[in-house]
Amino acid sequence: MACRISELRVKCLDPQRLAAFWCEVLGFSVLDTDEGAVEIGPREGFGGLQPTLVFSPAVESEAGQRLSFDVNSTDRDQDAELERLLKLGARPADFGQTGEEPWHVLADPEGNVFCLRQARLSS
Repeated sequence: MACRISELRVKCLDPQRLAAFWCEVLGFSVLDTDEGAVEIGPREGFGGLQPTLVFSPAVESEAGQRLSFDVNSTDRDQDAELERLLKLGARPADFGQTGEEPWHVLADPEGNVFCLRQARLSS
């Protein structure tokens, strides 16, 4: 195994409301809030067997993908995993990042966006 889904990201109009709803549905709790985004997950926190859900603010007219996910390597460092993903057909995606972020924004062969995060998780 080389990667594991660590976070599912959902663009939405009301992150607080959606996070509260999914906390009740899944028995999750709020793990973090940052710049209007709300991350929820199992009570034991990020990095467990279940991915966390991150609800990010979006404007109603925003087009494009409303759901994306993040992956974390389980058996190699981020640079080695990036190289592997690019060889598999992923390609860099530009969403205005500065190049200083600790993650890489990629698109799969059909253009679906995902992020390769820096932290390595246990499999």
